[in-house]
Amino acid sequence: MIDVTLLGTGGMMPLPGRFLTSLYVRTNGRTILIDCGEGTQTAIRTASLRFKCIDAILITHYHADHVSGLPGLFLTIGNEGRTEPIHIYGPTGLTRVISAFLTIIGELPYDLIFHELPGEETRFECANLSVTAAPADHGMPCLFYHLSLSRPGKFDPARARQNGVPLALWSQLQKGEAVGGFSPNDVLGPARRGLSLLYATDTRPVDRIALYGKDTDLLILEGMFGEEEKKARAIETHHMTMQEAANLAQNAGSKELWLTHYSPATPHPEAFEEAIKRIFENTIISVDGQKKTLSFEE
Repeated sequence: MIDVTLLGTGGMMPLPGRFLTSLYVRTNGRTILIDCGEGTQTAIRTASLRFKCIDAILITHYHADHVSGLPGLFLTIGNEGRTEPIHIYGPTGLTRVISAFLTIIGELPYDLIFHELPGEETRFECANLSVTAAPADHGMPCLFYHLSLSRPGKFDPARARQNGVPLALWSQLQKGEAVGGFSPNDVLGPARRGLSLLYATDTRPVDRIALYGKDTDLLILEGMFGEEEKKARAIETHHMTMQEAANLAQNAGSKELWLTHYSPATPHPEAFEEAIKRIFENTIISVDGQKKTLSFEE
């Protein structure tokens, strides 16, 4: 399963009762954090989550509302006793930006390992999840992220016997370990449907978001503006309206859409809920600290 917590729902600047957008994703005790704006530490504590288990940080882009919380977060993670490296992924400019932050931090008890990603599809594994980064459209290097957790097939005793697998090896093979010249495929049936989510903020509604988000369990997309008359402003600033996000979710066939990254000029995003649900019924007008556990189908 994948535990998802939307730490904040704000864009541009934090407001009383609204932290900046950041996502905390935990699987089997390991955590990925996506973006870290001002106040993210407070949001993590408010949600009763842990700092020490953050293994990777994925950055969408380098506007301050997505990265300004990093220096304090690095220090807090160190104070929590972490010594294992943290992997940081982001678009072009990552090393320069994070290195600048390090000038006000000093020495950390763990290493930061930078992965500067190109402006094209890139796949990698981290914190127990498979991640795909792909380019967004924000007028500057910006990425969105698709996270997935695969699920092996069911253990098949008949298949194991047919393949001559000794009984003593069944348990290890069932756990996905190759042993004694046998592979897990010798005892498992076909792979089953896994879990997936996609996170995209600060972007125009490019078709590839729906493509990568196809059949996801959860889409988390920005809904910067709810008023139709502000679409021109969204186009000008390379952002997305709530209506455009809902259309992407509909086109992707996702199970659920969470809207986030609201403009400071939108104090009551829930006012647009009825109109947005007419486009994509299973839309959630997200609030800070919103949580969900994505679980495998039986």
